[in-house]
Amino acid sequence: MSLSNFFLPQIVEVQGFSAGINYGVDKVRFPSPVKVGQSVRAGAELVEVTEVKGGLQTLMRITIEIEGEERPACVIDAISRWLL
Repeated sequence: MSLSNFFLPQIVEVQGFSAGINYGVDKVRFPSPVKVGQSVRAGAELVEVTEVKGGLQTLMRITIEIEGEERPACVIDAISRWLL
């Protein structure tokens, strides 16, 4: 789960806001363990955007995949606030 903060800035670029705030997580799942030596990669899907006072709130689904495995290591529904 901690890798999501490493991967997300490499996947998503947000412009036009004065600040971005990690507002929390809605749901976290760990379908499969990562074994020593396995490589992982991440992808992100923008699930929802909601207007809130002073900016926007986003729900981003981050999936951390394991190379050669069918099931992901982790799926995180991350909530962020983007302030104008």
